[in-house]
Amino acid sequence: MTQLSRSVKSVFVILFFLITFIGWSQQADTSYKRRVLETSEIDVLFSYYNQDGQNAAVTGGEGTEELTDATSSIVLRMPMNEDDILTVDVGLSAYTSASSSNVNPLDGGLNVTPFDASSGESRKDMLVYINPSYQHSSDDRNTIWSANAYFSSEYDYSSIGFGGSFTKLFNEKNTEITLSGRVFLDKWNSQYPIELREGFFDNRISGNGNYSPIFTEFDDENRNSYSLSLSFSQILSQKLQGALFMDVVSQHGLLSTPFQRVYFSDFEDFYIDEFQLADNVEQLPDSRFKLPVGGRLNYYLNDLVILRSYYRFYWDDWGVNSHTASLEAPVKLSDKFTVYPSYRYYTQTAADYFYPKEQALSTYDFYTSDYDLSNYDAHQYGVGVQYKDIFTSARLLNFGLKTINLQFSRYNRSDGLDAFIVTFGTTFVGN
Repeated sequence: MTQLSRSVKSVFVILFFLITFIGWSQQADTSYKRRVLETSEIDVLFSYYNQDGQNAAVTGGEGTEELTDATSSIVLRMPMNEDDILTVDVGLSAYTSASSSNVNPLDGGLNVTPFDASSGESRKDMLVYINPSYQHSSDDRNTIWSANAYFSSEYDYSSIGFGGSFTKLFNEKNTEITLSGRVFLDKWNSQYPIELREGFFDNRISGNGNYSPIFTEFDDENRNSYSLSLSFSQILSQKLQGALFMDVVSQHGLLSTPFQRVYFSDFEDFYIDEFQLADNVEQLPDSRFKLPVGGRLNYYLNDLVILRSYYRFYWDDWGVNSHTASLEAPVKLSDKFTVYPSYRYYTQTAADYFYPKEQALSTYDFYTSDYDLSNYDAHQYGVGVQYKDIFTSARLLNFGLKTINLQFSRYNRSDGLDAFIVTFGTTFVGN
């Protein structure tokens, strides 16, 4: 049995016992104190993502970025008693990537090119995760604390996380302050470009002289991330609500991606067919400090329309500054149907270590050709529709259908990356 199969089996075993325990605990509870969550809820979520572009980091900033990803997840929220809620989020994400297939472009096809996908196994992968959390509310519901954990695994990366939060409500619940923190302890199973692996030889290599990259394997494959978040929410009037937030994030360890190639301007070019062989993989500092700050402002225009606005400024010590602004305007068509158009704008400066293909020198300490760290603007347009049944008349086993959400978003980036995502979600509530 593969590691993934064992992970999936373990997830469903956990879900079975949680659902069984929920049924028992609800039958055993005979108190009349109002619960934080009256009955169990289940969210079933699915998304499909597709992108394409011509600046793949796997092939040094030039090549296909075609990728598809299908993600499904189940979220269970379960009242353990009047004050406590256990939530379990379990998901699977399967993707097929033309760019990642070119980690080894030689494992399929006769003519090798960075603008086509290889047919080898590296073109696809699957991620499985589980994210349990526990929340407790005080008797007056003015104090809330929570604890959470996270586990995920895929072919070349695994992650373990844990954290918690503390929330305090004041002023008849018109004011809310939340402090939270999370830790992620991640580990790479480094997959290097095929031409940089020990023992590589191919008699089709063409170029002037001998192919001699400067590559050495990474000694440390760990990546640790620590975050601390503070948010403040305030009801300003009957129609206006605002929030401010700030995050402090510190990362340490292997922050480079082991399979992303770099080509130097002071090195000769070597090829197999049309595919250029790497001079090295990207080299980035082993620490990064991030500081996002921002806010939200929601305005109740009338019974039919609510305006939701968002802004965030981001700074890090790699030289990336960014601005994000978005606006969503849910329009209530009836008691059951709401449509919500949205728009999001994003702009960022390039990292100090970003260089397009063949512009970095081999004498530099740090370099990358990952266009996610380049200077670009992006626009995202979306529209969604929600169906809400307050009487939960439609049934699935012992659960009634509460909501259905369907959303489509289109994403365009100034460097040529285009993408779209479709998300579908349903919420069921127990008896």
